[in-house]
Amino acid sequence: MPADLAAIVAVLLAIVGVVGIVVPVLPGSITIVVALLVWAVWGGSAWGWVAFAVGTVAVLAGATASFLLTKRNLEARAVPKWPLRVSLLVGVVANFLLPALGLVIGFLVTLLVCEWLRVRTLREALSTSWLAVRSIGLGMIIELGCALFACTLLAISILTSLVI
Repeated sequence: MPADLAAIVAVLLAIVGVVGIVVPVLPGSITIVVALLVWAVWGGSAWGWVAFAVGTVAVLAGATASFLLTKRNLEARAVPKWPLRVSLLVGVVANFLLPALGLVIGFLVTLLVCEWLRVRTLREALSTSWLAVRSIGLGMIIELGCALFACTLLAISILTSLVI
């Protein structure tokens, strides 16, 4: 594969990966690692391998931190996984019915309803739902930051190899 084509494929994969972190329907962090690998293998530059190594560590650190932080916060309040899974599923379906806002609205409303059914009081359901949303959001921000760092490394590697 020519280096120009490898650069295009790597950038497109990185974009899908970044979007996938925010929109959980698409693969996120793993797609960014694949983008880094595509550039490392077919980019024809030692900088591609450096970007792959450092970027992969950053992406894995971000995904791990996101997972562990979210898990710890939800376990601290004894929030089970099923309301989150049901909410995500409904959010994905709602995204097809109401593009752009369906995922968020479907997820939030379903999470609140599931928590209300689980804890039986609206006040507690609002509290645990807010905790879940905050935990997931913070984890997503951490993972996104690490992924954007890896994408920046990819961009620098591509620019230094193709332009200079």
